[in-house]
Amino acid sequence: RKVWISGASSGIGKAMALMLSKYNAKLILTSENISALNEVKKECESFGAECEVYLLDLGLEEQVKTVTNKIINENYDLSVLILNSGISQRAYAIDTDYEVHKKLMQINFHSNVLITKLVLPIMLINKEGYIGVTSSISGKFGFHLRSSYAASKHALHGYFESVGLENSRNNISVTIVCPGRVQTSISVNALEADGRAYGKMDEGQAQGITAEKCAFQYLEAIENRKKEKLIGGKELLMVYFKRFFPFI
Repeated sequence: RKVWISGASSGIGKAMALMLSKYNAKLILTSENISALNEVKKECESFGAECEVYLLDLGLEEQVKTVTNKIINENYDLSVLILNSGISQRAYAIDTDYEVHKKLMQINFHSNVLITKLVLPIMLINKEGYIGVTSSISGKFGFHLRSSYAASKHALHGYFESVGLENSRNNISVTIVCPGRVQTSISVNALEADGRAYGKMDEGQAQGITAEKCAFQYLEAIENRKKEKLIGGKELLMVYFKRFFPFI
């Protein structure tokens, strides 16, 4: 199958790309870090995979349109779309610049909607499609220092649950994946109130599951057409506390 993974230059996206490269998947990888992406391409090709890479900054709407249309025009048999790119936050809502809020929403939500709207007609023509969406357990509840990040992830749930419902009869499935603590650089790259990178690895993040373990469960959930999948350790209990014991 032909698989497009965004945010494939590191972390969970890179781990998924390397796993799929061992199973004859034809890969399309995008990221704003083209040098790191080219290194991933070399690794994937060492396993015999076909691999294309594209520079894609989800913060730039016109670039998202241009690159997505280019990918579609060259890959009309695209059947799997994994929307994995995202950026986190480490700042109180009161302190966060509005431009930072807009950047978080653009990267985490609006760009993923735009890509989906452009790719979905191809899946409808091909009568098959799998869409994986990387949310977070912060998409299940609000959390301090994550106001705009949590908002963007909540928005993903509302939109992509609807897309899944509308297209289930068309052999198109949507899987929303909610990772907890995973050993990636998401906290290092998170935005502070003024837009600067946080630059530190959270202690909880460092003690999380590996990106490879997360990637395996992620791909398994897509293959099994799961509507939603929580991935992580004991921190996932917070999702159930919020649902059944919100007073906690």
